[in-house]
Amino acid sequence: MGKAPLMVWHGDSTLPDVDLIVVPGGFSYGDYLRSGAMAANSPIMREVVARANAGTPTLGICNGFQVLTECGLLPGVLMRNASLKFVCRDVDLRVERTDTPFTHGYSQGQVIRIPVAHHDGNYFTDPDTLKSLEDNRQVAFRYCDADGALSEEANPNGSLANIAGVLNTAGNVLGMMPHPERLADPLLGGTDGAPMFTALAEALAA
Repeated sequence: MGKAPLMVWHGDSTLPDVDLIVVPGGFSYGDYLRSGAMAANSPIMREVVARANAGTPTLGICNGFQVLTECGLLPGVLMRNASLKFVCRDVDLRVERTDTPFTHGYSQGQVIRIPVAHHDGNYFTDPDTLKSLEDNRQVAFRYCDADGALSEEANPNGSLANIAGVLNTAGNVLGMMPHPERLADPLLGGTDGAPMFTALAEALAA
């Protein structure tokens, strides 16, 4: 984007004027209670919620996804992996939607390879909310095999309906467990994550 990102401390209560908010991965507060539950109550999150609800594109990756569900910007919860083990490896994702600022660099149904690294990535919600997610096309990515087929074997954490990424109804908030930034440069071993950031830069410059 030609500009250095602004780093905002969780204890701050105001955000500068920004075009994009990114809640990064990590292990906020050591993942005590539920992952992201304490971070969701950090002072800065009140402003993040307000800006996201006003339309600012907001991206939550891994722990950031957990924080976005805990603060109510996205539906559902992220539970302990079905295996009860930390999972750290590349996985295949199927792109389910391409008409958002985050995904328009991909093609519908495209299979991309993105790393995961989490202990609590098992997405779950109630049947009515799942139906609403499907009806409103709020699922952005699903875990799949190399051919794009959904299966239990291709699901690294037991997520409901193989869900790997979820959008809000407006399409300006995305939470995803896989880490696109970890495969966004040839020096990292792959570039399947790069189109997300290129697409965001193009959308924000428009």
